Amino acid sequence: MASDSLHAPRERLSKDTIHLHHAIVSLMEELEAVDWYRQRSDDCDDPALKEILLHNMREEMEHAAMVLEWIRRNNSDFEGFLKEFLFTDGDIGHH
Repeated sequence: MASDSLHAPRERLSKDTIHLHHAIVSLMEELEAVDWYRQRSDDCDDPALKEILLHNMREEMEHAAMVLEWIRRNNSDFEGFLKEFLFTDGDIGHH
Protein backbone atom coordinates (compact mmCIF):
# COMPACT_ATOMS: atom_id res chain seq x y z
CA MET A 1 0.00 0.00 0.00
CA ALA A 2 1.59 3.24 -1.11
CA SER A 3 1.19 6.59 0.54
CA ASP A 4 2.05 9.99 -0.85
CA SER A 5 2.27 11.40 2.66
CA LEU A 6 5.36 9.61 3.92
CA HIS A 7 7.99 12.14 4.96
CA ALA A 8 10.95 9.78 4.95
CA PRO A 9 12.02 7.02 2.58
CA ARG A 10 9.79 4.01 3.15
CA GLU A 11 12.76 1.65 3.40
CA ARG A 12 14.05 3.62 6.39
CA LEU A 13 10.78 3.33 8.33
CA SER A 14 9.99 0.49 10.72
CA LYS A 15 6.96 -1.75 10.20
CA ASP A 16 5.42 -0.23 13.34
CA THR A 17 5.84 3.28 11.90
CA ILE A 18 4.25 2.22 8.61
CA HIS A 19 1.34 0.56 10.41
CA LEU A 20 0.75 3.63 12.57
CA HIS A 21 0.95 5.82 9.47
CA HIS A 22 -1.71 3.70 7.75
CA ALA A 23 -3.93 3.95 10.82
CA ILE A 24 -3.49 7.73 11.14
CA VAL A 25 -4.22 8.32 7.45
CA SER A 26 -7.26 6.06 7.69
CA LEU A 27 -8.50 7.90 10.79
CA MET A 28 -8.11 11.22 9.00
CA GLU A 29 -10.07 9.90 6.02
CA GLU A 30 -12.87 8.55 8.21
CA LEU A 31 -13.18 11.86 10.09
CA GLU A 32 -13.21 13.76 6.81
CA ALA A 33 -16.03 11.49 5.59
CA VAL A 34 -17.99 12.18 8.80
CA ASP A 35 -17.65 15.91 8.09
CA TRP A 36 -18.73 15.53 4.45
CA TYR A 37 -21.83 13.48 5.30
CA ARG A 38 -22.78 15.86 8.10
CA GLN A 39 -22.51 18.89 5.85
CA ARG A 40 -24.48 17.17 3.08
CA SER A 41 -27.22 16.14 5.50
CA ASP A 42 -27.48 19.69 6.85
CA ASP A 43 -27.82 20.97 3.28
CA CYS A 44 -30.36 18.33 2.22
CA ASP A 45 -34.10 19.08 2.22
CA ASP A 46 -35.20 15.57 1.22
CA PRO A 47 -36.00 13.70 4.47
CA ALA A 48 -35.25 10.22 3.09
CA LEU A 49 -31.90 11.25 1.63
CA LYS A 50 -31.03 13.17 4.80
CA GLU A 51 -31.62 9.99 6.83
CA ILE A 52 -29.36 7.98 4.50
CA LEU A 53 -26.62 10.59 4.75
CA LEU A 54 -26.82 10.60 8.55
CA HIS A 55 -26.72 6.79 8.56
CA ASN A 56 -23.60 6.89 6.40
CA MET A 57 -22.06 9.51 8.72
CA ARG A 58 -22.58 7.24 11.72
CA GLU A 59 -20.95 4.33 9.90
CA GLU A 60 -17.90 6.51 9.29
CA MET A 61 -17.86 7.37 13.01
CA GLU A 62 -17.84 3.64 13.77
CA HIS A 63 -14.91 3.14 11.40
CA ALA A 64 -13.03 6.04 13.00
CA ALA A 65 -13.61 4.60 16.47
CA MET A 66 -12.31 1.19 15.36
CA VAL A 67 -9.11 2.72 13.96
CA LEU A 68 -8.64 4.85 17.07
CA GLU A 69 -8.94 1.76 19.23
CA TRP A 70 -6.32 0.00 17.09
CA ILE A 71 -4.02 2.99 17.60
CA ARG A 72 -4.62 2.87 21.36
CA ARG A 73 -3.81 -0.83 21.49
CA ASN A 74 -0.67 -0.49 19.40
CA ASN A 75 0.95 2.77 20.54
CA SER A 76 1.63 3.32 24.24
CA ASP A 77 2.07 7.09 23.86
CA PHE A 78 -1.37 7.45 22.29
CA GLU A 79 -2.78 5.07 24.87
CA GLY A 80 -1.50 7.26 27.70
CA PHE A 81 -3.01 10.44 26.28
CA LEU A 82 -6.32 8.77 25.44
CA LYS A 83 -6.57 7.43 28.99
CA GLU A 84 -5.78 10.90 30.33
CA PHE A 85 -8.33 12.81 28.27
CA LEU A 86 -11.13 10.54 27.02
CA PHE A 87 -14.26 9.95 29.06
CA THR A 88 -13.23 12.42 31.75
CA ASP A 89 -14.96 15.44 33.23
CA GLY A 90 -13.52 18.87 33.74
CA ASP A 91 -11.40 21.18 31.66
CA ILE A 92 -9.59 19.42 28.84
CA GLY A 93 -7.76 22.54 27.73
CA HIS A 94 -5.36 22.73 30.64
CA HIS A 95 -2.91 19.97 31.26
